[in-house]
Amino acid sequence: MPPAFALFYITDRTQLKSSTLDDCIARAIAAGVDWVQIREKDLPTRRLLAVTEAAVQFAHQQGSTRVVVNDRLDVALAAHAHGVHLGTRSMPVEVVRKLAPREFLVGVSCHSLAEAQAAESAGADYLLLGPIFSTPSKLQYGPPLGLATLRRITSEVSIPVIALGGISADRVIACRENGAAGIAAIRLFQEADPIQTVVDNLRSRVAG
Repeated sequence: MPPAFALFYITDRTQLKSSTLDDCIARAIAAGVDWVQIREKDLPTRRLLAVTEAAVQFAHQQGSTRVVVNDRLDVALAAHAHGVHLGTRSMPVEVVRKLAPREFLVGVSCHSLAEAQAAESAGADYLLLGPIFSTPSKLQYGPPLGLATLRRITSEVSIPVIALGGISADRVIACRENGAAGIAAIRLFQEADPIQTVVDNLRSRVAG
């Protein structure tokens, strides 16, 4: 994980209004987000591979942005992505560790302390924890966890915890103060116009 408070952009092309997925990823990388998680579960493999390869190449050209692929270890490895992000129904972390290079990053989505501890014990590099705040896209996971739960989980695990769900610029400081190593979002970055302004604003907030 980067030492600074991490900004984690999660893609969702179904929410894009005008720009293409490739353009949106490129703008996010150019703006300096720390991570891009390509989360396009229904994208055909060949197209997903092309998107990931382009993102990885652009990230190498621009700086230090890390590109991870949601669930698809095969695509992540083929595209030389930095890692894979696993959900509750994905391949176990232990299996990924056996198949991937040592430097390959493995993230896991968690919704409770028990899941966070299990992911850490299995060898995950970081956790996405959510939903912290109420958000329409995470209603299937039940009520928001809240900042108190974020604080408890970040105090119980030693790997970085990224706060997810209902994240806005005004909530970033509260997430950091309650132990988060960064924030993850779709709309916060994807609907930004321009995204550079949003990234700069977030950087100034956490640096202040």
